[in-house]
Amino acid sequence: MSFPLSSLSSSSSSLDAHGWDSGWASAFAPYAAQGLVPGRVIRVDRGQCDVATDEGVIRADTAFVTPHDPLRVVCTGDWAAVDPEGVSDPRYVRACLPRRTAFARSTSSKRSEGQILAANVDHAVITVSLAVELDLGRIERFLALAWESGAQPTIVLSKADLVPDPVGLSYLVEDVETVAPGVQVLPLSSTTGEGLDVLAATVAGGTTVLLGVSGAGKSTLANALVGENVMDVQAARDVDGKGRHTTTTRNLFVLPGGGVLIDTPGLRGVGLWDAETGVGQVFSEIEELAGNCRFHDCSHESEPGCAVAAAIEEGSLPVRRLESYQKLIRENRRIVAKTDARVRAEMLKDWKRMGREGRTAMEIKRGGRGR
Repeated sequence: MSFPLSSLSSSSSSLDAHGWDSGWASAFAPYAAQGLVPGRVIRVDRGQCDVATDEGVIRADTAFVTPHDPLRVVCTGDWAAVDPEGVSDPRYVRACLPRRTAFARSTSSKRSEGQILAANVDHAVITVSLAVELDLGRIERFLALAWESGAQPTIVLSKADLVPDPVGLSYLVEDVETVAPGVQVLPLSSTTGEGLDVLAATVAGGTTVLLGVSGAGKSTLANALVGENVMDVQAARDVDGKGRHTTTTRNLFVLPGGGVLIDTPGLRGVGLWDAETGVGQVFSEIEELAGNCRFHDCSHESEPGCAVAAAIEEGSLPVRRLESYQKLIRENRRIVAKTDARVRAEMLKDWKRMGREGRTAMEIKRGGRGR
């Protein structure tokens, strides 16, 4: 059995609702010729996954698409080629289509492996709770990963009803906007409905992933956007605002206003994974200033003619911002160096240079002469 390309265009309402388009139809054509069925992965669980197909949601085994590379395993949001009904029991995912975008982070393991959180995402909604003190550094991390994924980030300041003072709320929004150039920052309350219509319009028509730490209000927000209680919700602790990881898997839902939503478990760690471009996007003002430094490899620490240091001295660039930028750049280089020999060599060269400079400084301090 095979499916002509014309039958795999945007004629299927079930696939359309999950994001199917002519581009996916073209990519699927070779699998259609083999008699396989297209579908979108809506949930993955221990070697099996739920796949939305034209015939409905089916359960499929992923044994044939379990590579050694953790960045290539089947993930919620993938488009898959699945056995047609009646061919095998269980039915198997035979292949996944190449991803357009992928949201990846490094794991907390000592091996620092990459982990795919969501695939083929257009919008990344970073949910930040206003029930606790803002952590700007964590927001910058989420933004770096979001930009690197290829998705357009939006920051939702959830539980805005807990900040009744409009002036205080506007200050919080401004604080976040300073670390999120080019990103919409939206105060929102799932309790009062404030901001929900704006967010719904923003994410309509594409695939959106909800990201944030446990207790940020992602599941409550998912229920509000979907229009029904599709996710269990538990109250966050009053002491620190942390949740209890109510969401344990990544789930994909169709939105009533168009588009789909992927809800994710709360993230304890937000490790970078080869996100140099994303870091540069988050700290675009520093990257622009760095272009005016006297030395192209300026570390923005003690070099003469450093435009970044000059901006800090005149007060136009906060010290915290530079420190956060340097921290993420160093972390990202360490991650990349684990698999890139050239980067490892560059880091070793930098360490030796800094060691020499440190020894020279100590000799000068002790009254000797640097060599």
